[in-house]
Amino acid sequence: MSKPAKAADLSAKAALPFEAALQKLEAVVEAMESDDLPLETLIQRYEEGVKLAQACQAKLAEAELKISQLEKTAAGELKLQPLAADLTEA
Repeated sequence: MSKPAKAADLSAKAALPFEAALQKLEAVVEAMESDDLPLETLIQRYEEGVKLAQACQAKLAEAELKISQLEKTAAGELKLQPLAADLTEA
């Protein structure tokens, strides 16, 4: 697979919703554990699993950042604050 094709494949996995990426990752792991697959197929599944795991980790990190930035305003509404505001308060 060429570099542009790999980049497109990775961005396609990153565009998946978290739940879909996690389900695909679970399916890859299950297939690797249960099937008697040739080594080349196992390697391909492993590579796919690594990309899916990275996509899931990125989505979780993004969600964690958004949650950490939430702050109540004086009116009691939740509002996203810039990350820089969090750093200056610490």
